[in-house]
Amino acid sequence: MLSREEFIFTIGYDGPAAVIDNQAKKRYSSLSTRQLAEKGLFRAAYSSAIWSKDPQELTTVIEIYNKTSCASISSDTSLDRLFGVFPVEVKRSIVL
Repeated sequence: MLSREEFIFTIGYDGPAAVIDNQAKKRYSSLSTRQLAEKGLFRAAYSSAIWSKDPQELTTVIEIYNKTSCASISSDTSLDRLFGVFPVEVKRSIVL
């Protein structure tokens, strides 16, 4: 199972292993979901919200994204497709 930080900064998959962006992980892993969104790191913020399973965090990411991008996304389903983030069970990771 991936940790929160590994899930947030997963940039892809190599077979059964998640590929992790280690530089971003080191730099931003201490930030909350809201802080990630406010910095414009929307994919990481959305991943964090998915990891937490807190509907309020998802709402926060959607609100900040809509305000920043002048979009009108109303559900997390749209963000799934936009950012390509889906909960996946992975037991191994590769750190780049």
